[in-house]
Parts: sequence; structure tokens; C-alpha cells
Amino acid sequence: MNKLSYTIILVGVFIAFFSGQALAQSKLKAANREFEQMAYLDAVKLYEEFLHDTRDKNESYNSQQLLKNLGFSYRKIQDTRNAERVFGKLLRDFPEVESEYYLYYAQALAANQKYRESQKYFAIYGDKQKEDLRGKRFTVSYMDMNHFYRDSSSYKVEYLSINSRQADFSPAYYKGGLVFCSARDEGGGIKRVFAWNQTPFLNLYFAPDTSLLNPKTGLQVASSLGGMSASNAEVAPQEAPQSKIEEFSRTLNTKYHEGPLTFFNDGKKVVFTRNNYNKGRARVSKDGTNRLKLYSASLTKQNWGDVKELPFNSNEYSCGHPALTPDNTKMYFVSDMPGGFGGTDVYVVTYNNGAWGVPVNLGREINTEGNEMFPFVDENGNLYFASDGHEGLGGLDIFFAKLKDGNLEGSVVNVGAPLNSEKDDFGLITDGQRQSGYFSSNRKKGVHDDNIYSFHKECHPLNLIVTDALTKAVIESADVRTVLNGENQELKVTNTMGLVSICLQSQSEYEFKVFKEGYQVKSMNYSTSSLTDNSTTLQIELTKSNTSVLTGVIRSEVNKKPISGVKVVLENEKDKTKQVVVTGKDGGYEFEVKPETPHSLIAEKDNYATNKEAIPNVDKTPAKYQSEQGMFRQGDVVKLNNIYYDFDKYVLRKDATLELERTVIPVLKKYPAIKIEIRSHTDSRASASYNLTLSEQRAKSVVKYLLNKGVDPARLVYKGYGETEPINECEDGVECSEDQHQENRRTEFKILTVK
Repeated sequence: MNKLSYTIILVGVFIAFFSGQALAQSKLKAANREFEQMAYLDAVKLYEEFLHDTRDKNESYNSQQLLKNLGFSYRKIQDTRNAERVFGKLLRDFPEVESEYYLYYAQALAANQKYRESQKYFAIYGDKQKEDLRGKRFTVSYMDMNHFYRDSSSYKVEYLSINSRQADFSPAYYKGGLVFCSARDEGGGIKRVFAWNQTPFLNLYFAPDTSLLNPKTGLQVASSLGGMSASNAEVAPQEAPQSKIEEFSRTLNTKYHEGPLTFFNDGKKVVFTRNNYNKGRARVSKDGTNRLKLYSASLTKQNWGDVKELPFNSNEYSCGHPALTPDNTKMYFVSDMPGGFGGTDVYVVTYNNGAWGVPVNLGREINTEGNEMFPFVDENGNLYFASDGHEGLGGLDIFFAKLKDGNLEGSVVNVGAPLNSEKDDFGLITDGQRQSGYFSSNRKKGVHDDNIYSFHKECHPLNLIVTDALTKAVIESADVRTVLNGENQELKVTNTMGLVSICLQSQSEYEFKVFKEGYQVKSMNYSTSSLTDNSTTLQIELTKSNTSVLTGVIRSEVNKKPISGVKVVLENEKDKTKQVVVTGKDGGYEFEVKPETPHSLIAEKDNYATNKEAIPNVDKTPAKYQSEQGMFRQGDVVKLNNIYYDFDKYVLRKDATLELERTVIPVLKKYPAIKIEIRSHTDSRASASYNLTLSEQRAKSVVKYLLNKGVDPARLVYKGYGETEPINECEDGVECSEDQHQENRRTEFKILTVK
């Protein structure tokens, strides 16, 4: 080879080398740019391509910052297997790296079910960051994993047919169906995508009938993204959903994210999560980030509108994931506002007469240095939420917090497998006993994103037989009350064979109380802490007695529905002895009473007016007596019947004063501490301003009458609502019958305070 040819080849090699190196460096810069813009999926692809192109240049792969960015990107797109791979290499090559990367590695290992290895790195993280309790919590928790699986055989979890190829999560009950968040693409045309993971923006969808939410089984392997191993490698079968799915509201859905929501108990008002975007305008924080905010909307006719931003939102931090209490007096939500304990915390805010209070952080017992998200409040006022800071199986786990007067009673409890898994589990909704419901998860049995699952608790039966202690004969029609954790559960009655069957929960303490007129009340304790049998039989023997049985139900004075969680005290007026029970879902109670003895019965519950009633003497002959008590709750609105006015007048008629004497005055006398608002409404005929004035005058006339009857003026307020709150569709421009208009011409009273 001559000197010229050699020179040409050598120059070509140098050109190829430097052009390849320049291309690789260009790709690295592009990856860093995508990372800084939080486009993590694109960043992962570019970082991996750069590493592939420079595979023989170990110094490039050993870049500490590159490994940090790549591992963090995998973490953000929830690819836990690759996150484990990259963080593992980072810690091996750079053991003096910042302590949070030991936490990220421990979390990735747990999400991949490598709990022993995870425990090791949680311990290292705990040594490096002693003030962060996660290190200690998870290290101790992973010493024995059994407590996460104690109820695993009790629940059946099923994948639902409403799930799509994209994210579906955070269901909410609404009118017999479910409203949920989804990134599905239901139409053609251009679909905007979220840069973070290149998925479509979230909208709200509605499955109108939960009975049609068919579970689907059968899985197939999905191809991985870009040749990289995905964190979840199984998807649901490719078939069309069996349930009808429709867009929830075209007025609420926008081109940005609409996320978790919560409904007021009348179904006519909603609070929902959305990006900082309203009335066609998007706003950003000082650092250029479009945060999440909470908005309310109202249902007018069949459309959602009147979208309003909640007053405690900010452009500088996010608020989202709302959850109203059953009485609509409080709302829990999630925020990363300053002053919290971790990434996102759960807050609570009061709601009173349309006004929102000041948010309060739930404190360190609920919130951790990690993320608390997706709260839900059950019918008993207890809280569920998801967290990656409390010890769990990996990712987000679902936790339960029993609340009393808004405060945590006991400690936060992990609900365990199978509701929780090594992946993200969140967005649970359920009944007060956690017997059935729905939740979200990105576990392996779904597609590569979040999916909605149903669950129901299966029965571990106990057959309880009631017999006569002397004759050994079975006793028919005996009441058997189950008490769990001090609260009445289901009431059952023995059949002709003296038998009832009861479904048991594992790891629980039970008390069974048996009532039968002519017999002493018999109580028996039973524990399922070590229950292994699928079926158990228990016999309870009753002894003859001359005592009687008092049974009753506590109901709402407004809708007559049973009230759970009421403390019912029966006091013997002679010897002052007391018996106490707490009502369950049926609002029921039972007491043993001595004949010819006066008793008093007191019903108490937070935010309810205490009801005290006398129980008259019962006969000498043992018998079964029935009673029923009503309770008023703060915020209750009671419609007054027969409050009529002459046309275009506001002077009370004689028949109206009789109704006030029959209803309002007795309530004010029985409950001397309550304060009420008299509310008057008109139909939509005539102008809105005229109707508002007329309704105010009518409400004022009711208050004037009550004051003349000696009611303390401090206990009364009045307000006219005109035509602003119709109870049907008879608004301006809608043709209605006279009877329909009459429904809107009404007078009510609202319980403002009960103490």
C-alpha cells in the first residue's frame, strides 16, 4: 500500500470515528433534553440508543448522571424491571451516590417481588436517612410477609370488560354505574398525547350499569416497547368490551387531563380534577408547569355546567383526587402544596352552605415522606387511600384508616393481597364492610397500563344452632345479632331447625348475641384469628327467663333510611344500669328489658341531634316489643307539606299555620339546641328577581309566626331561593303541568346546627 492510499484510509477512519461519536453525542443531548421536559418514554429510547451505539466505550455507559436519568425515566414510566437493572448498575459502579437512589432501587426490587433484596436496600437507605421512616418501616415489615396475605383467600378479584388498551382507573359510583378516567381513543382524527409516556390525555367515561361489567379472563403476551422488556408483559384478550361505555360529559372533558372525581350525594354536583385549564385558558406555574386543580360543576337538566375553580387551588402546586364524605360536610383531596410531609399528602377541607374552608393536612399518621393519593370515604366515614410510603407489597398499596370525629382511630392498615400486589394498586371504592367494590391496578393481569378490577368477599360460613338449655330442643325465630369490633352487623333469625349461617372475616373477633322472648340473652365470643376450616358449627344454649326483648331501628327523619354507627344507650330508670350497642347498616338494636320497669333510650351520633325517648313499662309476661327512633342530621333539609299561600301573596294561611304547629314547633321543642333555616321556593313563572323577592317574603312570614309562638330568634334564619333550586325540570321555557309547578312551590327547613 502506498503512502497516499494509507493516508486516505486513515483519514476515513478518523472521519467515521468522529462522525459516529458526534452522532452519539447528539443523541445524548437529545435524550437529556427530553428528560428535562419530562418526556420520559422518549428519553428512555434515546438513552438506550446512545448506550447501544457506544457499547464498546465503557466510559460512556459508566456516566453517573446518565444512569441516574435513565433509571429515573424507567421509574417514571413504571418499567420496574429496567429500573431495577439500571439502578443496580448505578449503585454497583457508584456506591457513594445520593441516598435516594438506594430508595429507588429498593422500591424497584419490591415491585419485582424481590423482597429480601429490597429489605437490604431499605435498611441501607434507613441508615443513610434516619429521619425518613420508610427505611425502618419496610425493613421491619419485610421480615415477615405473612401479614400482607392474611385475607388473600377471602377475596375474588376480576378484570373487567370495560378496560381498554390505554389507562383506565379511579372509578366512582354514579346512578347505578361507574364514572372513570380513561386515556382511550374512542374516535378518529388527531389525538393529543401526554409527553410523559406518549399516551392520550385522560377523559371521563361512564359505564351506566354495573351489572353489565362482565369480568374477562384469558391472557396473551404483549410485545414490549422498542425492544425493551416491559414491566407488565401480559394483556387482556383482544375483544370488544361487553359493557356500554359512553363519554361522561362533553362539557367537562377538554383537551387536557380530566381525572378523579367525586359526587355530592344528590348526584347533581361534582368536584373533579383537571389540568389548570378553564374557560379556554391554560395557566402555568412560575417554572412553566401546568399543575392540577379541583373544579366543581352542577347538573342542569341533562348537562354539566357552571364549572368553577375551588378557592384553595394555586398555580404553584397541584390539588386533585377529591373524595366527599357521605354527608357532604368534608372533602378529602391530595396536594403537593408547601408544608406537607412528602411528595403528595392527603388534606381535608370543610364544606358548609356552599362555602369551602381552609385545607388541613391529615398529619404524619396518615401522610409519609412518600406519596399518599386517591382517597375514598366509605358510607361509615372511614378513609381509604393509596400510598407508597406506608409499608406494602410494592408500588402504591391501598390502606384503610378508621376515623372517629375526623381523627385516626388506631393505626393505618394495609388491606393486603389480593387487593394489593407488587405493582400500583389504588382508587378503591367499596361499601362500609369492604364486601365488594372496584379498584385500579397495573398488575400483570391487565394491559401494560392501569386497569379497573372488581372484587367481592367470599363467605367462610359459620353455622350457629340455638337450642333450649334444659330440653335441648332447637329454638325457632330467635334473633341472632353479630357484633364485629363493637358494631352491630347483620341481624338474622333462626329457621325451623334453630339454625342461622353467618359469613365470617378472617383475623377478626366476633360476639354473637341471641335474643328470644322468655329466655335470657346469651352472648358468645368467637375468634377467626386462626381460622382454617371452610365451615364451622357453633351451638348456643338459652335458659328460660321472665325478661322481655326490646328491638328497634334508628332511622333518618328525612328519608327514613337506617343509620349506622349510632350509639344507642338503654338506661334502667330504677337501678340506673345501662346497656350500649352501636348500630350497623340496618340501624337495628336489641336489648333485654325487665318487665314493669321504666327505661329511657338515648341515640347519639356525631353531627346528629341526640334523641332521648322514654320506653314505657312492659307487661309482666315476657314478650317482644318493637320501637323506632328518628334522628336529624346537621344539613338535613325537611320539606313542609301544606304550606300554601294565596296567589301572589306571602301571608300565611290557616292551613299553613297548622302544618307549622304539627311539624316545626315540636322539633324545636324536642331539640332545644338545634338552629334551623326556613327556606322558601317558587316555580319558574314570573321573573327571577320577582320570584326571589316573593320567596324571601314568604320565608320571613314563617319565621315571624314562629317568633310569635315563643321561639328564640337566635335559633332561626330565613332565606328565599326563588326559582333557583327546582326539584324537577320545570325551568324557564319548559312546559309543565300545574302539579309539576306546585312541586317547586315549597317551603323547607334546614338543620344548621345540632349542638
